Amino acid sequence: MNLLWVFAHPEQRSLNGSLMTDALRTLDGLGHAYEVSDLYAMKWKAVLDADDFGPSPVDGERLFVGAAQERAYTSGELSADIRDEIEKLAWADVVVLHFPLWWFGPPAILKGWFDRVLVQGLGFGVKAPDGHTRRYGDGGLAGKRALVVTSVGARPSGFGPRGIHGHVDEVLFPLLHGTFWYTGMAPLVPFVVYGADRHDTADRALTSAALRERLRTLPDEEPLAYRAEAGGAYDEDLVLRPDHAPGRTGLGVHLGDRP
Repeated sequence: MNLLWVFAHPEQRSLNGSLMTDALRTLDGLGHAYEVSDLYAMKWKAVLDADDFGPSPVDGERLFVGAAQERAYTSGELSADIRDEIEKLAWADVVVLHFPLWWFGPPAILKGWFDRVLVQGLGFGVKAPDGHTRRYGDGGLAGKRALVVTSVGARPSGFGPRGIHGHVDEVLFPLLHGTFWYTGMAPLVPFVVYGADRHDTADRALTSAALRERLRTLPDEEPLAYRAEAGGAYDEDLVLRPDHAPGRTGLGVHLGDRP
């Protein structure tokens, strides 16, 4: 497998930093190829702006971000740092996003990676030959799989089905469904490290072993069974049809049953 490991933590000596080091050694041992985008080490520019897109065709025209992205993407005028990341993304079979969960989402530097790299014409706004927009299981990155590796300070119970923080599957839904699945990448069950701030040496060893085992079994792992937009489960208003998950509401209805 080819893996792109996108790492978003400012401290290499952190628990996350040590987990990534162990994970990459494991990938070496398993014979997989990988590229690492260590966003803090790269001093990744997190803010999308007009400088990303090369010169405007018309001086002083209003910036329409999606259109500017697609123009620059198709003409090869995206900034060099974005082009480099898109090249890694195209090469990868699996994308790993590794970050601490801050304020119930990824650090701003990783959100900036999404904003700047998943450009229109690649990450969204991709048209099928018949003119419909490909998304939710059939986006421009279809065929790839994606794994979240994240750490939280809370106990597992707090992120459980009735936990005060919300169920972890729903907390991560915007990333799993709204970023991965929307662009076509099949999301895998997230690897969540609980109680990260309280990890001692023994805890770190157990967590590292669990992550290394996930990587060992990764080639055969089945992704989450999100429903595809084009699979007939949704009506013309993009509402789940009543014969799917009857009587239920909430984010969980978008997960179907496996064949």
